[in-house]
Amino acid sequence: MARKPRPLPSLQWLAPRVSFSRWLSLLSFAALAVLLLAWNLLFADLHGARTWVVLSIQLLPLLLMAPGIIAGSPRAHAWTCFIVNLYFIQGVLACIDPARQFYGALEVLFSLALFIAALLYTRWSYQYQRKLSGEL
Repeated sequence: MARKPRPLPSLQWLAPRVSFSRWLSLLSFAALAVLLLAWNLLFADLHGARTWVVLSIQLLPLLLMAPGIIAGSPRAHAWTCFIVNLYFIQGVLACIDPARQFYGALEVLFSLALFIAALLYTRWSYQYQRKLSGEL
């Protein structure tokens, strides 16, 4: 027996949540990119590797998502939830090394914040759009 679908939240309830989750995702997206840049340019021991190669490999997934995140696309936020898991894993692995523990903790924190904010933005913005279109 199928359950009756729950009604969508009101627009007044959704609007501030959509706005807050969007700004939190933008902030954590920028913080993650700045962390990667700062670490690789200032602190990382790359053992002779070219800095621009390491930066381009690490920043490429974020740069691919940047136009959609900046534009506020819920679909880009959903894809970012998948991509940001790579940075979470990298941060957890960096936490194991005592020399990179602080960097790893920050990377885990920023990637987790981006994941949660992007996930909530995707959910709430689709609900908001459905509610605007007249769905109950």
